Amino acid sequence: MDISDLFSRYGLFTVALAVLLEQLGAPLPSTPVLLLAGVESAARSGFALRAFAVATLAALVANALWFWAGRRLGRRVLTTLCRISISPDSCVRQNEASFARRGVLTLVIAKFVPGLSILAPPLAGALGMGTQRFLGWNLLGSALWAGVSIAVGRVFHEQIDALLRALSRLGGVALALAAVLVVAYLGWRLWRRAVVRREMRRFERLDPAEVAALLKQGCDVVLVDVRGLPHGERIPGARHLDLGALGDGSLSGWPDQAQFITYCACPDDASAVRAAQWLKAHGRQARVLRGGIEAWALAGLALEAPAI
Repeated sequence: MDISDLFSRYGLFTVALAVLLEQLGAPLPSTPVLLLAGVESAARSGFALRAFAVATLAALVANALWFWAGRRLGRRVLTTLCRISISPDSCVRQNEASFARRGVLTLVIAKFVPGLSILAPPLAGALGMGTQRFLGWNLLGSALWAGVSIAVGRVFHEQIDALLRALSRLGGVALALAAVLVVAYLGWRLWRRAVVRREMRRFERLDPAEVAALLKQGCDVVLVDVRGLPHGERIPGARHLDLGALGDGSLSGWPDQAQFITYCACPDDASAVRAAQWLKAHGRQARVLRGGIEAWALAGLALEAPAI
């Protein structure tokens, strides 16, 4: 029995389970399953509509759970997700930047962007988005993603079916090759993650009390906020640096001899370290605020609303 035969028997269950697991955070891509649903729809009348409804509902259920977690736990759930992410150095920042640029449209495109799909719902909750607004936009995004994936499978059903039958003829060889490729890719990404984390941990950091002491002494210190969404409270006087748009003009008007202290709201101060490394590469003195803005607030130090 080949893949096509199995899918013809358990197709809708497979679609529901694959989408639900992926949207809950399992590293199991469900788009190939939706493509198979499109292939199956070419032979079964009405299957496309049923698969579309099942996939959309499964995605909505999983995303609603993450949204609720974000509302209840705030950035703690984001930090947890990013700690297990293969790319924790850009996890929160890239998702915050997407909300800053696109607003609720982020929920529409999220499932088409690797890494954004799992973080968008809890981030929307943590940012205080209304429940009805979230459900509406997320439903639109889920329906668009499921519909496009199934439609692509339907359009290219002949080519996909031929590929599946060729793989079935190869039997265990195809499965072994696919497993080797997946393991090799994950191994490389995990190795890169370990290298990045080692570099980050070696970077010089200052505790909030040390930074506050420098400011009190009147030292020439510039606090640099590198969060993707610098619209909430910030450390008084902090400047914003957009890591997604670094260039020769990014430091225009900034003092040359100041001590730059970067901070973020991300696991292991990842974005703050990246910003400090970039500043050092451009001839500036740069260190990192250990623990970011959360550590600053926990130390009881002042925060302010950003200038409008």
